[in-house]
Amino acid sequence: MTTVLIANHQSLQRVGLRMLLASQPDLTVVGVAADGAEAVRLSAELRPDVVLLDSRTAAPDAVETVRRLAHAPDGPAPHVLLLTPDTDAPPYAALRAGAAGHLPENATPEELTAAIRVVAAGDVVVSPGLTRALIDTVRTQRALDRPLRGGQLDALTERERDVLTAVASGDSNAEIASRLSIAPTTVKSHVSNILTKIGARGRVQAVVFAYETGLVRPTQHVLRA
Repeated sequence: MTTVLIANHQSLQRVGLRMLLASQPDLTVVGVAADGAEAVRLSAELRPDVVLLDSRTAAPDAVETVRRLAHAPDGPAPHVLLLTPDTDAPPYAALRAGAAGHLPENATPEELTAAIRVVAAGDVVVSPGLTRALIDTVRTQRALDRPLRGGQLDALTERERDVLTAVASGDSNAEIASRLSIAPTTVKSHVSNILTKIGARGRVQAVVFAYETGLVRPTQHVLRA
């Protein structure tokens, strides 16, 4: 059973989201929060697997709220799935801060419940609209970030680079195992080692790292939603 904490500033949306998730046999809502501070407090108390965080709920500093949620000082941190209005700029900074994925708030119920399951399993959810913005942002920032992070890329073995390249293309562990002819458990071990070496919270941050360091070129791969 995947446990979820809903953080949304609108009471009607909190009720609707709770009813939606309660209808899923493998999802259970353990709490609701009306603002970012309450979300952080309840997350530390309830230890949910996933925090479904509306970006406006975390205002005025959604990035800091994500960072506090995703880097819990005591015990395991939740996977943060961020919902944003279509009019908002893509939450690149929030992804770097530790968000496990992003969806626009007009996502369908099926897309939302599927995304919760994906991030709970440790995989990546990135909306198609964010893909282009991520690539464009990396192109702009790479000149500044690459010298700083190049040493971390050098720390990866050749096989770990292969795995990271596959992660950046949006492949699941099973797909990576098939592509590289290795066991899924070996892929999981490689991913864990990669995250440790580059100091990443999860797969989204590993994807950002792959683009920023030039391991993956923006023209090579497109993230799958």
